[in-house]
Amino acid sequence: MARKGKAFVVLGTIAVAVFVLVYLGISLTSNLGKTQTEVTSEDAAKKLDKIYKNISVTAAEQIKGQIDLDPVAVGDSLPDISKFPISVANTTDSFVEIFSSTEKSGTGIDGWLNEVATDFNNANMVVNGKPVSVKIRNIASGTATDYIRSGKYVPDAFTPSNEFWGEMVKAHGIDTQLVSKRLVGNVAGIVSTKTKYDELVEKYGSINVKTVTDAIVNNELAMGYTDPFASSTGLNFLVAALRTFDSSDLLGEKAVQGFERFQANVPFIASTTLQMRDAAKSGMLDAFILEYQTYVNVADLKSGYVFTPFGVRHDSPLYALGDLPQEKLDIIGKFAVFVEQEKYQSLAEEKGFNGLNDYNSELDVVDGSLLSSAQKLWKEKKDGNKPIAAVFVSDVSGSMNGEPLNRLKESLLTGQKYLGRDNSIGFVSYSSNVSINLPIGKYDTNQQSMFVGAINSLQAGGGTATFDGIVVAMKMLQDELADNPDIKPLIFVLSDGETNEGHSLKDIRGLVETYKIPVYTIGYNADIQALQSISNINEAASINADTDDVVYKIANLLNVQM
Repeated sequence: MARKGKAFVVLGTIAVAVFVLVYLGISLTSNLGKTQTEVTSEDAAKKLDKIYKNISVTAAEQIKGQIDLDPVAVGDSLPDISKFPISVANTTDSFVEIFSSTEKSGTGIDGWLNEVATDFNNANMVVNGKPVSVKIRNIASGTATDYIRSGKYVPDAFTPSNEFWGEMVKAHGIDTQLVSKRLVGNVAGIVSTKTKYDELVEKYGSINVKTVTDAIVNNELAMGYTDPFASSTGLNFLVAALRTFDSSDLLGEKAVQGFERFQANVPFIASTTLQMRDAAKSGMLDAFILEYQTYVNVADLKSGYVFTPFGVRHDSPLYALGDLPQEKLDIIGKFAVFVEQEKYQSLAEEKGFNGLNDYNSELDVVDGSLLSSAQKLWKEKKDGNKPIAAVFVSDVSGSMNGEPLNRLKESLLTGQKYLGRDNSIGFVSYSSNVSINLPIGKYDTNQQSMFVGAINSLQAGGGTATFDGIVVAMKMLQDELADNPDIKPLIFVLSDGETNEGHSLKDIRGLVETYKIPVYTIGYNADIQALQSISNINEAASINADTDDVVYKIANLLNVQM
């Protein structure tokens, strides 16, 4: 009996071994000839289907809404100017208010102009027998330009990063007087890894915008740049790139065709400099653009990267705006002279400014109307003629009831005017469960009407299953990609709170990584770390907004990404 028992054990072991070999053989042959990417995609599709089936998803009744065909009025979406802080307050009744770009009116190393203005206000300056002072408001150049051009708020003076913004204000009919061409020295530059820099120098002989655009067209360089509607460096790079394709006609056919070839190989466009820096740290980029003052103050950039200046200088010109009385013009002029003192220029050097004074602008100042046209061209061509399919995912949990939901509706109704007609749009809302309010469809007049109707019909109540909403959006986009493989998928999530129901970020992180769909998130009246984390996976922007500025921020985001 013992011998028989051993025989059964041996036979059983052989049977198990044969079964395992057969199973492994089937598994291996089923993946035979497939790339790792294909296998991973199949696994992701199975996981997506499995998670999707665990979510309560309903199809909402589709209701058409009344669409507004009037063009977007930027001024209507801008928040009250009080959203942008006064970094230096005036100390006298006779004063001028100056809009200042953020790299010089912020805090710490970015607070140079604040220190100068504070000293100016303490120096007992007098004009026409009256004590005078200045008020500094910290505001990004692109945003400041929106306020001034729209007439929503026009300060007495404006010091953007470069002269392009002054030209755009002037082209819009605002009385603009250049008081000082330079308050402090700075330049824009291409920051490349040392390895990639050496490679390009060996092949092209030097690094400049021309060799960089050639390398990108030839798929030899992964480079990102910033939004030219908001970023001084991004606008500078856009103009410099267009000039390399046709120096005689910035918007001619030759320049447009060159830009299309170039843009088709650009992997990343950042909404902000901070987002660009985070992308660089991830190692996905060989090069990116940055101002020199920022570059020298980031320790981990100086050792492994090379800075190459380009375009026009960023010397913080100072403009007087509008029909000002002579007294205000005198205060602005007095402040411009005060800034030029050696004491304050030395202070600027300590904060990273005035570092590349030998660099001369490679570009002439461009007419403001031409700059606006270049921005419009960029919006039309930035996706390389590849249509976008986007799903909007809106939080309608109980905490959104009242003013938050009303402002969210307003922001989407304003933002939808930026959605290009060649794109496809879908809409999802979620609380404890998920509703598909609008299946993905081409954004024609009919789809626009139903998108507006879906927004207007939103009602708040229930818990917050944010990641369930994202899963449903991913499933919709994967189904759309099966029918239209050339589309570029995007997801926009608007939420005011942490997830408290449904799936977690951990459950879906792998799917987001595999599908590489950028998930743009808007934290509404909240700082939501989980949303920021999911945006970071595929280098999308995460915006913290509140009831005052959410309309403007979402409109800007959609203008850039759609």
